[in-house]
Amino acid sequence: MANPTDPLQRHAVFAALSGSRASLERATALGDGLGLALWRNRNDSTDYAQPGHHTMSVYLEGGHGTYRRDQPGNKGGPGRLCLLPADHASRWHVGGAQRFLHLYFRPEYLAWHCVRLLDREPRAVALRDLTFAEDPYLFALSRRLAALDWRVPEARMAGNALAHEAVSHLVLSHAGRAASMEWRGGLSAQARRLVRDWIDSHPAHNPTLGELAALSGLSEFHFARMFRVSFGMPPHAWILRTRLERAQRLLSEPRLTLHEVAARAGFASASHLSHRFRAAFGVTPGGWRAGASVCVHASPSEN
Repeated sequence: MANPTDPLQRHAVFAALSGSRASLERATALGDGLGLALWRNRNDSTDYAQPGHHTMSVYLEGGHGTYRRDQPGNKGGPGRLCLLPADHASRWHVGGAQRFLHLYFRPEYLAWHCVRLLDREPRAVALRDLTFAEDPYLFALSRRLAALDWRVPEARMAGNALAHEAVSHLVLSHAGRAASMEWRGGLSAQARRLVRDWIDSHPAHNPTLGELAALSGLSEFHFARMFRVSFGMPPHAWILRTRLERAQRLLSEPRLTLHEVAARAGFASASHLSHRFRAAFGVTPGGWRAGASVCVHASPSEN
């Protein structure tokens, strides 16, 4: 049986804590490149240097004696939020006992939300570097995540749904404009919306690179490069993610068969959907549907 913590070793912040005095309570991969870890630590020091991925850290207990070495007057505490962007660098003093939740996610996952929620290119958006900020919504959501039994597939599904909400909230509430620079390349805003809307409205079509390029009047080679700049991933990856998201929504409709879900989401067959779905989320579409009620009960509406 695969160890659900193994994929998290690729996250530099997780690896750094694993090599420190911190004690890992439990961890799991949630699919979509999302990872969760519940930690305890005390009387320690930790350094992070441009981890290459984003980390949301929420203190659940303690932390009153913890601070960044360049901000000694700013101390932690229950409910406090730290946001460590991919290019983040910091050195920490860990005082008394503390318990905290980490959510790890990669830049390409953030890119999806930038385009979908903000209608902006990923390079134009930057997560803020936050140290011990107040965010009651994320504190309530993090407590719900920590209360789930991550060993159970249905609970990991609920965790995936909550992690999606967390990243959406981070984008809408804790992201700003990236530092201005002379950007080169990328699709125009009009071309980006045209391509995105075309993909959304043709779920069953398997467009060639030439067909997509024609929408923006570019050569295939130039379009492929510009698409990656504007969407944060290559065209085929964006199309697959769009289909998987649509399949997730359709699976919540019990009257639809798996074959109908596959057809409406744009997959060639139910087996094709199952293969892609399991690779992305670690659970079959049937398992996802069976655990849908857990996701509903995991809503962080209580604040």
